[in-house]
Amino acid sequence: MRILYVEDEKFLAEAVIHVLKNNKIMVDWAADGDEGLKLALKPGYDAIVLDIMLPGLSGLEILEIIRKRDIKTPVIMLSALNEVEDKIKGLETGADDYLAKPFKTAELIARINAITRRPPMAKVEKLKFGDLVFDVCNRTLNGEPLTDKESEILMMLMKNPGLTMTKEQILAHVWGADSEHDENYAEVYMSYLRKKLKKLGSKVNIKTIRGLGYKLVEE
Repeated sequence: MRILYVEDEKFLAEAVIHVLKNNKIMVDWAADGDEGLKLALKPGYDAIVLDIMLPGLSGLEILEIIRKRDIKTPVIMLSALNEVEDKIKGLETGADDYLAKPFKTAELIARINAITRRPPMAKVEKLKFGDLVFDVCNRTLNGEPLTDKESEILMMLMKNPGLTMTKEQILAHVWGADSEHDENYAEVYMSYLRKKLKKLGSKVNIKTIRGLGYKLVEE
C-alpha cells in the first residue's frame, strides 16, 4: 500500500511516517499545499492523508480540486479539535474520513485500512455486519424497510466497522454542512435504528461512545 501524506509539521510527519513504514505502508510526504496537490494529481496512491492547515494551498482547496478532476482516491482529513466547520466542509467536499489532531498513529492506520478496503458504493448491492444484511437498492435491513435518513446513517456505520462516527460526521453526511439541525437529530435517529435492531432480534447494537459518537458492535 502507498499513501500520500500532506503535513507541514516536520517532526510530527517524520514520527508518523516511521510508524507507517513499520506497518508496511509506503509513504510519499509533502510539506506544503502546492507540492501536495502536485502529488495528489498523480495516480498510484491507495489513500491520501491531508492536513487542513497548510502553507500555500489549504487541504480543503486540494480536496476540492482533486474531486472536481474526478480523482476518487480515499482521503482522510486532519484538523485541530476546534475546527468543526472545516471538518464538516471537508466531508461535504468529498473527504472519506477525518481525524482530530493530536491523534494516535494506531488509529490513523486503522482508518487507512478501513477506507482502502471499502468498495465503491456504486458497485455495492448489499452491506453486511454480524447478522445484518442491508440492501442498498431497496433500503431494507434484513427485509425491514428503513427511511432515507435511517438508511444513510446505517450505511455510514456499516461502511466503517469498529470505527466511531461522530455526531458531526453524521449530521454533515446526512443533513449537509449548511443544515441547522443540532446533535439531537443524530440521537433521535439512533434511537429509531436501535428499535428496529431490537425488532429484528439482532445481536448487533449501536454503541454510544461517550463524548465521541457511535459505532456498530456485535454482542
